[in-house]
Amino acid sequence: MDAPKTISREFMASALREFERYKTLGEKTFEQLTEEELQHTFHAADNSIAQIVKHLEGNMRSRWTNFLEEDGEKTWRNRDSEFEKPLSDKAQIEEAWSAGWQCVFDALEAINESNFTNTVRIRKEPHSIIQAVHRQLGHYASHVGQIVYLGKSIKGEQWTSLSIPKGKSEEFNKNYFNSK
Repeated sequence: MDAPKTISREFMASALREFERYKTLGEKTFEQLTEEELQHTFHAADNSIAQIVKHLEGNMRSRWTNFLEEDGEKTWRNRDSEFEKPLSDKAQIEEAWSAGWQCVFDALEAINESNFTNTVRIRKEPHSIIQAVHRQLGHYASHVGQIVYLGKSIKGEQWTSLSIPKGKSEEFNKNYFNSK
């Protein structure tokens, strides 16, 4: 087996799983919230979940459209407008979320052994595929963390944990390891 080919396949499979995990965390948060809650801000200067989704969708479309050929900061992107008027309803939020992620997944699926060592650019800065993927993975993880935290803060006691609930680690571990 050729080591570089194995490494590129394993890296891309791992990255894909992580991106899918963050997409799912966002979706599980949306499921728990009403349209009004998706628009909620605690302070006037804050971004709502609807606003964060609008920004993420703009970033995803810019970074991943023609990922291997064009700079990740497209001339058609207007980043500042992503923080203006938020998406207006839950359907629009879910549609933008899905469209952004589809752009990510389509680009990731196009990466293979023949182009894995290509250099891509983000704001004219050269990146290896690994660096570009890590950059975006970190960016999306931070915003999905904001989305989950806002959802949890908004729902309070009605929030359903998306991981192991507080105080339930021992019970989880016991069940998990006894079922294997």
